[in-house]
Amino acid sequence: MIIRVPHSFCMSILVFFFVFSATQAKAEIELGSLNLIATPSDSSPIPRGLLLGGIGILGQARYSAQDRPQYLIPGMVYLGEDFMYLGDRARYYLYKEGNFALYGFGRVRLGNLDAETTPEFKGLQKRKWELEAGIGANWITPYALFTARIASDITGTSQGQEILLWADFPIVRERFLFMPGLGMMIRSSKLANYYFGGVNNSEATSSRPAYDTGHTVSPMASLISSYRINKNWIAMAAISYEQYDQSVRHSPIVQHRGELYSLFGLGYHW
Repeated sequence: MIIRVPHSFCMSILVFFFVFSATQAKAEIELGSLNLIATPSDSSPIPRGLLLGGIGILGQARYSAQDRPQYLIPGMVYLGEDFMYLGDRARYYLYKEGNFALYGFGRVRLGNLDAETTPEFKGLQKRKWELEAGIGANWITPYALFTARIASDITGTSQGQEILLWADFPIVRERFLFMPGLGMMIRSSKLANYYFGGVNNSEATSSRPAYDTGHTVSPMASLISSYRINKNWIAMAAISYEQYDQSVRHSPIVQHRGELYSLFGLGYHW
């Protein structure tokens, strides 16, 4: 296994994916660690600069009345020195020294439930978008890249918080990247109830009882690959799975035990 980490640890870039799109559901894949294995060569599977392209997404809908999500989305990603833009989220590195880095984090979480577009949701309040901000850290070891991050709603939508604990195990072979990852997402009761199956008293009916998820802990795993076709073109594929906390699985409006997503992308390195 070869883990390529910039010696000075002063380069922070971003790889394409996660475009900002008004969709009902989104694949939750942690990609921030890819900057730690980036190299500037023309054959690197993780380049720096501007990437333009598109992504196809196939996954499982969260709520029982929703169809299986299938999207083909154009997008743009910027790979910077300290600033990283991933479509619906961004980070800025505040501190880097040795094998440790500290960054600020921001994200737009889109709404995922609307009774006006899905008649089965009649009586449920619309789950709107929110802006989240937080702080995170990366730690590099010879065999793994660790991430810890906490973020909170700053727009007053859900008034909830989320903590990510994650480990990536990257393998780089010339033009090819193969990176399994695993971790967990810890969500506060307010965020989990708002976006992951809560039903308040005013939304309850005879067939849809009131339901409180409480705080949740969801294990997650992913497999990300990237291939540098030539100097300009990059292909990627990924698969991810989040196992819902038991309280989310038992929600009267949630239809699966978790969310499985597969993604395929093609980007042009500008």
